[in-house]
Amino acid sequence: MPLPIVSIVGRPNVGKSSLFNRMIKKKLAVVDGESGVTRDRNFSICDWAGREFYLVDTGGMVPGSRDAMERLILDQAQIATEQADVVLYIVDCQTGVTDIDGRIARELLHTKKPVVLAVNKSDNERYDLEANSFYNLGIETIFPVSAANGRGMGELLDEIIALLPEMKPEESPPDEIRVAVVGRPNVGKSSFVNCLLGEQRQIVSEVPGTTRDSIDTPILVDGRRYVLIDTAGLRRRSRIKESIEYYTTLRTIRAIQRCDVAVILLDATEGLNFQELKIIEEVGEAGRGMVLAVNKWDIFEKDEHSAEIYARQIAEAAPTYSFIPSIFISSLTGQRVRKTLKLVDNVYAEFTRRIPTSTLNEFLVEAVRKQPPPATQGKWIKLLYMTQPDTAPPTFVIFSNFPRLIKEPYIRYLTNRMREQFGFEGAPLVIKLKARKKKEESE
Repeated sequence: MPLPIVSIVGRPNVGKSSLFNRMIKKKLAVVDGESGVTRDRNFSICDWAGREFYLVDTGGMVPGSRDAMERLILDQAQIATEQADVVLYIVDCQTGVTDIDGRIARELLHTKKPVVLAVNKSDNERYDLEANSFYNLGIETIFPVSAANGRGMGELLDEIIALLPEMKPEESPPDEIRVAVVGRPNVGKSSFVNCLLGEQRQIVSEVPGTTRDSIDTPILVDGRRYVLIDTAGLRRRSRIKESIEYYTTLRTIRAIQRCDVAVILLDATEGLNFQELKIIEEVGEAGRGMVLAVNKWDIFEKDEHSAEIYARQIAEAAPTYSFIPSIFISSLTGQRVRKTLKLVDNVYAEFTRRIPTSTLNEFLVEAVRKQPPPATQGKWIKLLYMTQPDTAPPTFVIFSNFPRLIKEPYIRYLTNRMREQFGFEGAPLVIKLKARKKKEESE
């Protein structure tokens, strides 16, 4: 099941972006004293008490405005509300209740969505009594909070996760692979799906952005069942200008979470650019398997060495993701399109692969012998043993006497050594560090 969505809404300049940054613990959204700075939406994964959800920041709502920009922002905020599982409504304690606050509250109450009211800028207890005036908006529970100093954030987040829908894993037949076809607009995603299906099941157009939603299509190839998830094109978040583009982008990210393997389409005539790298990062953050399919290979000027050179350029441009296999295809002529599914099969096998515990510990002893973790703060770090508790993605736990002192470069070293020894082509690896058990510490 895709992660639930929590959308932040409210009138301009009540501190929505500041609260967004506070909740995700990053400075992602632009914060400015000028009203209406947030015109597009920002979104990021938020984690609280073991629950994850997408948090969406929207521009300031001004119902009834005739200003073209304010009307566009209102449309975007309304779409974010429609897509939300929970709506986080932000008001300003220090300004008090305004007519616009009342109009927004009435609209939200009509949506039948769970609404949480956060009274921002309640920087100390003195403001709590003033926050009570917002009960007049008709929302049952209010939370005085401060984005500036973090006051009240724990109680607010507790309420949000209590309202989130229960996460139920999608049940898929054991022999079925869910494949998301992703890429920026007009790269040939629908043509790729149509080529596999052998019929025009998706609308194909020269106009970028024809596919507005994610469409699941079951397919049987050589006895293997797949579900193809054809998605709208991902664009750089800073370039999402229309409401409908926001809608399709968020739907695409949710589709990535639903898949086992993502086929990331590139345009051979344009090469790997920043947009593709961001898409790869989105898939990597979701922990999905990956295949790079370089489309339009039929019109790319090449010789017998072109594929090798192109693949090397991709690896150099994205060294962190050099484990992703690539294939050169043409959705127009069908060249190697069906072979892409063979590559998907290989990645899925690696994605769901499990290594015996004894083999992992033999690997760990050898890796530490060749390069032990550096001592930190005068402490000798020991890596005690290693297990694999989960697959899809392959997840490993290493127990240590001082897990918090092990730095990221050493984790990268272990990850690279694992790939050298075990492969895991196209599959992201997750390595977690834990302290050794208390029983061992007392020995």
